[in-house]
Amino acid sequence: MEETKLAEKPGAWVNLALTLPLFVAYHVGVIFLNVHNAADVVTFEILSLAGGSRGLYILFTLAIGTVFTGIFAWLGRGQAFRTTKFVQIAIEGILYALAMRLAGAYVVGHLFAGNSAIEKEGVFTGIVMSLGAGFYEELAFRVILFGGGAALLAWIFGDRGATPTAKSVTRVFLVKLAWALVVAAIFSFVHYTGALGDKFDVKTFVFRAVLGFALTVIFVTRGFAAAVWAHAAYDIWVLVL
Repeated sequence: MEETKLAEKPGAWVNLALTLPLFVAYHVGVIFLNVHNAADVVTFEILSLAGGSRGLYILFTLAIGTVFTGIFAWLGRGQAFRTTKFVQIAIEGILYALAMRLAGAYVVGHLFAGNSAIEKEGVFTGIVMSLGAGFYEELAFRVILFGGGAALLAWIFGDRGATPTAKSVTRVFLVKLAWALVVAAIFSFVHYTGALGDKFDVKTFVFRAVLGFALTVIFVTRGFAAAVWAHAAYDIWVLVL
């Protein structure tokens, strides 16, 4: 029975609750940095609400995290939610990060060294930015871009309300697979844009694309929280350890 519970994929609300520790930790830490995640649209809003006060900003962030944890837990009642899920999802994230590193190294033939611009900022910056990347990049690329795109493609190429046939199921699967590869390529490409972007290199591009595809597989099979924790754990490994 316990083994079955561990294998359960958390529902949407529980997935969000399981990512809140990373969300809160990032938003508490980022206020002390000179950089923030490009996909982060929340920090400046909270800081503006706090009137520029760091202390008030931190209190607002902790309060938001506490309130939403309760809301998500309540909305997800009856789903696979227990306090042990936080431990499980963290362990899963670390194991997935290890698997991603090995898979990427196998495909490309060498290990990627990380983002040199962030590495120069120090350990604290590396950890905080890893948490922000884990949450916001998974939200942007896996939930919105892949999830939204896959749903639209399934509607376009599926049977649209009719009983699915084996042919249509296969067609939709292949279209979603192709879309996952496209999203992985986009995910990789954005790491070469902006002030903190790396210099483009084919090997690191392929490596990151492999990681992006692996995160999509984790997202589909284990949920948003598992992808967030895996992404954060991987980035901490690369940027800090």
